[in-house]
Amino acid sequence: MDFNLDETQAELRTLASGVLGREAAPARIEAHEKSGRPYDAGAWKALAQAGLLGACLPEEAGGAGLGAAEMAVILREAGAHVAPVPVLPSLVTALVVARYGTAAQREALTPLADGEAVLTFGPREPGAGLSEPPTAVASGGRITGRMSLVAYAAQAAKILVPAQVEGAGVGLFLVEPEAVAVQDMPLSTGEPGAVITLDGSPGEAVGEPDGTAWEALRLHTLAGVTATASGVLAGALNLTTEYIRTRRQFDRVLAEFQAVTMQIADVYIAGRALDVAMWSGAWRLAEGLPAEEDLAIAAYHAAGPALEALYTCQHLHGGIGLDVTYPLHRYFAWGKNAAHLLGGEQAQLDLIGALV
Repeated sequence: MDFNLDETQAELRTLASGVLGREAAPARIEAHEKSGRPYDAGAWKALAQAGLLGACLPEEAGGAGLGAAEMAVILREAGAHVAPVPVLPSLVTALVVARYGTAAQREALTPLADGEAVLTFGPREPGAGLSEPPTAVASGGRITGRMSLVAYAAQAAKILVPAQVEGAGVGLFLVEPEAVAVQDMPLSTGEPGAVITLDGSPGEAVGEPDGTAWEALRLHTLAGVTATASGVLAGALNLTTEYIRTRRQFDRVLAEFQAVTMQIADVYIAGRALDVAMWSGAWRLAEGLPAEEDLAIAAYHAAGPALEALYTCQHLHGGIGLDVTYPLHRYFAWGKNAAHLLGGEQAQLDLIGALV
């Protein structure tokens, strides 16, 4: 594949970088964190007005009909700016509904394109991995089970959850937040998260209950999380590079010390390795090609080497790297959240072993 972005993707990246550079500037993020609001509504509306929330939505919902690769472009910029907006759960959910939902379900995505709604999904059950089939069950259009790490569950208009369907396979269902019990469990990023319990909750089926839609949700989740993690590491690398370029010690800037240059080079290499696997997986997913191996490798790098690289960034900053009033801590928190969501490095190695 060609790892260069095409013209549309490059323009999308430039647009997302510009909007988020303004709307998710450090001062704006600090103000948001003090506000106690679940997400920055101003930044969310700005993304909508720029057409970024609708870029991957179907045309009948006011979108541009783009796919997984373009989703990765947007999410990588969101990660690079650690933007406090629900773009990851919303875009992943929207892409799956756009592909497998009914015409009415696709049209119902319009409020997301306008920045007037948030969508989310249940990535996995408590104690289970992303690749494990759900134990939640659906019977007569009602679902019983639990989902953990559900971002923005209380703020979402709809939650997409998988469940075993009697006499069939795994299906996907859209449920109303009001129809489930929401136990708040904030994510390490500071974003609102939850464990949701469904006890005969009514659900609207998305696609056929043959496991195909659930597989798409799982793969889009891997693409979305790894794209975000790629951006997080890129943002941390930029911050650290600028710091060692200007910070002086023993009358020399840190970047002149060989040990420092070797460590920052390791961070760069970790980022490139993650990028190659992530872009390959996102492209294959968008083209309808088998993508699980590439995305599993990207997930391994996000949960392992990329997280270690964030530790290196902290180390190179010295004491200030641990200061929660310094921007680097946000990148580390986002990196940890990605690793947690993916199930950790060993889980990805197990998955890669099973695939090959």
